[in-house]
Amino acid sequence: MTVKLEAETYPDTYFAGAYWGPRKESPEECARRTASFLNRLAECDPFLAHWYKPARSRKDARTHSLMPPDMPLLAEMFRRGVNRERGGPVFEDLGFSFWFDNGGTSRDCAALRIRCGGYAEAHSNSCFLSLPNQGPNAERIFTASVLAEVVRSMALAWEPEWVAAMSRMHRELDDKDGNADILLGWVTYLSRHRGTVPPLPAPVRIEPVGDQGTLIILTPERFTVSNPEHIALARRVRELLARAGLMSPGVS
Repeated sequence: MTVKLEAETYPDTYFAGAYWGPRKESPEECARRTASFLNRLAECDPFLAHWYKPARSRKDARTHSLMPPDMPLLAEMFRRGVNRERGGPVFEDLGFSFWFDNGGTSRDCAALRIRCGGYAEAHSNSCFLSLPNQGPNAERIFTASVLAEVVRSMALAWEPEWVAAMSRMHRELDDKDGNADILLGWVTYLSRHRGTVPPLPAPVRIEPVGDQGTLIILTPERFTVSNPEHIALARRVRELLARAGLMSPGVS
């Protein structure tokens, strides 16, 4: 009952995150993958077709466009995002990081945080997309069809182990203890290296992503934590995937 009250009182917020293990890549390789992702993302929705170089103020946010993708600029931004202690040496095995957004307002903005090229033991690389909180852009993007294409774009560009698109309230329920190795979102991608996705109950839809892996879409309508049927379905699907060994760590 508490969850339902919170879900109805406060607008839930959504994100999509792709995650993969150690993978040594240069700033140029990270830039190439980023460019591929931005081009694919632009085809998902017009709101996701404009991205800008980080600026010191909101006033300057639209000064330097990253679209169409500027490879030399992207590579330079990754070089600047190298991990190091202040005034100290570079930690090459920790890779690079880069943050930027689409120049929107505080509640109507999409932002990307990318960590790639890290190859330290047990290191996690990621591409995290924060989506707008509310408004017409949010309403248009928060659909199974658009989020499925966003997740597909992440899978094809980054070749991650897994991707999840979900709300933050859903994440809190799916990972109550903060110990989940893989999140199960409204839309989830699992690399084929993790194993074969078993048959799943209706209305779950399963789609291939080339020969790389599989998309799992829990419901055609918006997944919400205030719907007990959605929560029950997600728990059942997680259980079936866990039985098949797809939700365990250490798969490469």
